[in-house]
Amino acid sequence: MEYFIHANKFFLSSNVEIGGYLQVVNGKFGRYQKDKPDGKIVDYQDKWIAPGLVDTHIHGLLNHDVMDNDADGINEMAKGLLKCGVTSWLPTTLTASSDQLKAVVTTISDNITKFDGAKIKGIHFEGPYYTEKHKGAQNPKYFENPSIEEFHKWQNAAHGLINKISIAPERKGAVEFTNVISAEGVTVALGHSDATFEQAKNCVEAGATMFTHTFNGMSGLDHRKPGMVGAAMSLNDVTDELICDGHHVNPYVVKTLINAKTPEHIALVTDCMKAGMMPDGNYILGEFPVEVANGTARLKSNGSLAGSILLLKDAVKNVVDWNVVTAEKAIQMASANAADSVNVGNQCGRILPGRDADFIVLNNEMQLEATYLDGNQVYSK
Repeated sequence: MEYFIHANKFFLSSNVEIGGYLQVVNGKFGRYQKDKPDGKIVDYQDKWIAPGLVDTHIHGLLNHDVMDNDADGINEMAKGLLKCGVTSWLPTTLTASSDQLKAVVTTISDNITKFDGAKIKGIHFEGPYYTEKHKGAQNPKYFENPSIEEFHKWQNAAHGLINKISIAPERKGAVEFTNVISAEGVTVALGHSDATFEQAKNCVEAGATMFTHTFNGMSGLDHRKPGMVGAAMSLNDVTDELICDGHHVNPYVVKTLINAKTPEHIALVTDCMKAGMMPDGNYILGEFPVEVANGTARLKSNGSLAGSILLLKDAVKNVVDWNVVTAEKAIQMASANAADSVNVGNQCGRILPGRDADFIVLNNEMQLEATYLDGNQVYSK
């Protein structure tokens, strides 16, 4: 099957093109051209065409959580993500017992070919190698030091699907763990940590390449003690996750970080929990009661933020509405950058000939109009 998309603007890999036509052939992107082609045309003349978004840090959606260890629930999340403009994602775990984590990754890997909706491009382990001071909504009773042997047990159960893990740099053995696991092609991120700048830097020099939801759950920036935030802001060749819901990080601080790092080193994430796309009320995150109200999810015990209810399409719109970056850079941070950060940039996140035709349609207010997967429309507003 072949058709051409006609649109007002195309966010291609190398640049933004105004007007023209983009070929889709048998579910793959073809060539872009200015001249009107012969053949079927799908007309989005006043809309924008962008690559499908990639969420590398998401725990739940539609009252389902990855830690429920339910294949049907994960499938419902994957289908729901299409309404968020997300076409590729990493189901993200929470700190839990080693056996529970092994069971969850087994369920995902055993069912990987059966899931519908947004495509699972790997698994993100958020924990359990964290420290308590900045634990957030992670359960400290399961915190432990990094273990290469334990990680390999999880990775074997996952059939190699784990491609991102977040750890605290001050944990005993963190540098050695980072060196080995990053060499195996797994992205090591740093987060939920009270590490000093030097401890974070040591892990980066050992191969860590990301910071987990920058500013949240980490030692702050002081002009004499740069801390985790100082490392995230100043070290080279690292990508900083950023939750742009207006609650986790003040928009002016978002601007400060992006100006310091440049948009090329930022990956927009949601950290969404199961209340995403659900009404306000009472929920559970891991083993903790959470209240969702006023745009946030907070632990009932102490009011700490407990993930988010952010949708990635809204994060993209927010950073444009806040006048932080252009639409082009906002999309890049939620697609190509995110994909590259977990080593799947050769599969998704860009409009390139031969790639799966996973794309979204936006209006000029940055609102999602439609989502396409393999060249087929799977969501329309």
